[in-house]
Amino acid sequence: MILLAATESVTSNVALTQLLDPLHLLTETWLKNAVLPAILVIVFIETGLLFPLLPGDSLLFTGGLLSATDNPPVSIWLLLPAVMVTAFAGDQCAYWIGRAIGPALFHKEDTRFFKKHYVTETHAFFEKHGPKTIILARFVPIVRTFMPVLAGVSKMDYRKYVTFDIVGAILWGGGVTVLGYFLGNIEFIRKNIEPIFLLIVLISILPGIIAVAKKVLNRESDTDEAAQHDAALTASTNEPTH
Repeated sequence: MILLAATESVTSNVALTQLLDPLHLLTETWLKNAVLPAILVIVFIETGLLFPLLPGDSLLFTGGLLSATDNPPVSIWLLLPAVMVTAFAGDQCAYWIGRAIGPALFHKEDTRFFKKHYVTETHAFFEKHGPKTIILARFVPIVRTFMPVLAGVSKMDYRKYVTFDIVGAILWGGGVTVLGYFLGNIEFIRKNIEPIFLLIVLISILPGIIAVAKKVLNRESDTDEAAQHDAALTASTNEPTH
């Protein structure tokens, strides 16, 4: 029984690994006969239908790689615009899902895990940092799935959202595909495409992380000083008078 369970576990893990391997999906499965539709459907599901566990970056990179082969299953000139349009459409779908569920959240009673001020603070965050966030989120797995929903829930200005979402769709959908087209044969880049993007995003937002950390530390310092002041005041109040 234990051996059978272990065998099933290994088999399921191998199947999951293959499912998340775009090169396997697009060259070793029935999807090799429908490379362009497969890429577009997966991109739309990941960006528009709240299903984050799909090979986004590596899928686009692989699509670009395959379009650079001698007998490409899809032309780069068709793949590029199709991916960019689909990436934009997916984010639009997710944004309006967020707009649809937003009012329900405002009528929801505060709980341990949800408070209404989370939504209002998210709205303020997008109004201040929205453009950069919308673009950078494209390059972070899972985050790119839920960021458009949060933008919709917080009712980020739609015209501003659309403007920078177009930029994000071009940079991510087009940029990653072009990288695959020109650099797909470099093994190190092909195997580490997502960590590379994560590093680039981390470097981009590092100043913001440092600023937030300083603010938190200053807040804790002010809280400690206030507590010490209150303790001293209490002690002086409780001193016996002669």
